[in-house]
Amino acid sequence: MGKNVLVEIGLEELPARFVADAQKQLLEKAENWLADSRIAYASIQSFSTPRRLAVQITDVAEAQTSLEEEVKGPSLKIAQDAEGQWTKAATGFTRGQGKTVDDIYTKDVQGTPYIFVTKQVIGRPTEELLPQFRDIVTSLQFSKTMRWADHKLRYARPIRWLVALFGEEVIPFEITGVSTSNRTYGHRFLGDAVTLASPADYEEVLHQQYVIADPEKRRQMIVSGLQHAELANGITIPEDDELLQEVTHLVEYPTVFIGAFSDSYLRLPPDVLITSMKEHQRYFPVKSGNGELLPHFAGVRNGDEHALNTVVKGNERVLKARLADAQFFFEEDQKQSIDYYLEKLNRIVFQEKLGTIGDKVKRVTAITDKLSQWLDLDEETRSNAIRAAEICKFDLPTNMVNEFTNLQGIIGETYALNAGEKSDVARAVAEHYLPDQAGGKLPETTAGALVSVADKLDTVVGCISAGLTPSGSQDPYGLRRQTTGLLKIVKEWNWHVSVESFLTLAEQQYMDMDSSQEASEATRTAIDQFIRNRMTHLLKELSLEADVIQAVLADDIGIISYIAAKAEKLSHERNNPDFKPVQEALVRVLNLAAKAIRTEVSRSLLATDSEQELYDTYLAVKDDYYEKVHNQDAAEALEQLSRLQGPIHRFFDHNMVMTDEKTVRENRLAMLYQIACLIYDYADLSAIEWKQHI
Repeated sequence: MGKNVLVEIGLEELPARFVADAQKQLLEKAENWLADSRIAYASIQSFSTPRRLAVQITDVAEAQTSLEEEVKGPSLKIAQDAEGQWTKAATGFTRGQGKTVDDIYTKDVQGTPYIFVTKQVIGRPTEELLPQFRDIVTSLQFSKTMRWADHKLRYARPIRWLVALFGEEVIPFEITGVSTSNRTYGHRFLGDAVTLASPADYEEVLHQQYVIADPEKRRQMIVSGLQHAELANGITIPEDDELLQEVTHLVEYPTVFIGAFSDSYLRLPPDVLITSMKEHQRYFPVKSGNGELLPHFAGVRNGDEHALNTVVKGNERVLKARLADAQFFFEEDQKQSIDYYLEKLNRIVFQEKLGTIGDKVKRVTAITDKLSQWLDLDEETRSNAIRAAEICKFDLPTNMVNEFTNLQGIIGETYALNAGEKSDVARAVAEHYLPDQAGGKLPETTAGALVSVADKLDTVVGCISAGLTPSGSQDPYGLRRQTTGLLKIVKEWNWHVSVESFLTLAEQQYMDMDSSQEASEATRTAIDQFIRNRMTHLLKELSLEADVIQAVLADDIGIISYIAAKAEKLSHERNNPDFKPVQEALVRVLNLAAKAIRTEVSRSLLATDSEQELYDTYLAVKDDYYEKVHNQDAAEALEQLSRLQGPIHRFFDHNMVMTDEKTVRENRLAMLYQIACLIYDYADLSAIEWKQHI
């Protein structure tokens, strides 16, 4: 049996959003180090709280695993002289490896014999290697870091203590003036400093000091506490995994409690109440059995039940102050009209080169109007969409959104209804921010979808035109998320408008505002490439292969739902052996068509029956193919191209394309070029790795 290892990093309180990732990093880095160091062990577990990150490894081997290593020496030609005696090169090589010439054997390497020896690499004692854990601790990455005192290390928060044990022995190393020991610290208010006798005691010792080191156990304590509160009070506490995760990483010893607030605050919009509780205080909202919000909340204390009533009253006072502010903001906002807030938008800069938010609203309205015409919507839907676009940002200058920024749009819907706007218009004001996160909900109304796409188009095209293309992880305007969102909306609603038309429409709005502001070729290329990258991302989310995506994006993106359908069809056919003859015929045309010098076909030069047949079939297929394209039928469009299979194979079987007769050769290449254009309109099939060949 080996010894156990424990390494704990004691810190000032970490932000909750850092904890889970840091714990994962520590575990993975420890596992990788053990593997690279050839140190055997039985199991490994990580722990985390706001004040500590730790890893515990059981039954760790006393030494590295020894290795047998084959070492290559000089070639046999150099290692032996003409009489077959070992040269100085051979003896020097073996001596350097701790071997003799008796240990030499030969092996061919690419046809040339070399000498080799096998040596055993004896594993070093584990205790000599464990101080390297210092590098694991210092290598943890955080989205935001700091330095403290005169130390150079950048870390999420200052390191206050370090525990590092191999059995009962301390593993010696030091970071930022903090040396390792066997001394850890319990709960900041309820616990004490304690000495660990061995790594195996870690969880239990901390539990006695009011610290639950395993975040999953803390999570279960919170869930059990919430469930008990539901049963005891006859209430419902809606599940909220995101809030539960955050609270889990905010406390070391969780205790659930129920608090209350005045039911007079229930006159506020429910989203305001919920946001005040969740975002500002990390409370769980409480509802009745039929889903109505109640004047109660569930909180999680970082401690035990001692003086819990006092804690509850303190939290109630804090929430009351929050809700009183919200009520004041709400009442003050209602004193002004929508037009009042729209006028204020003209004084709020959206982006220095792109004008004010008022300017943006005008562009969004124009785009919405044009899109509604393209989609041939009924007059009521078009009118609702345009009105929603006109007022979509009016809530931004309100007191409520200034206080609760994540309620933009939601507050807009509430205030629009209070101001007498149609329900569809008000709903579109809220929906135009959707999806608000990756994989988020899409707009459910036509007006909401239209304004959402118009808003996102304006932002993406405008920001990239202003030189704000995201680089690396930096994307302050959320252009990647917004682009993916607009592509998903257009696909979901199956709008038969090409991506290129959308982009041209958005670009036109900036030129209409400033006739001198014409998009440069470089800007158009940057916008196109950015959209293509997000389209690629969207198709990958549909589990489509990279080569298929490359094939369908070889030319213009076109209509999103259609290009996705083409990719899905080709993804299926690439593994279908029955499609192999079709694929071979079409790809063969693509390979030769690039040699075409001219593109016009002369019927008088079609000398053989097989080339006459191919050309006639092409002309018939062409009309039928474009009819299927017009109907956005990806499967049938490919079926029309498949009709060319037989004539293509017969053409190649009975004709030499690259004949010495120049006019015939050029005419045949021109015919193949025309057929290739039809194929390329569907996809670049030569880019696909056809799996049915394997």
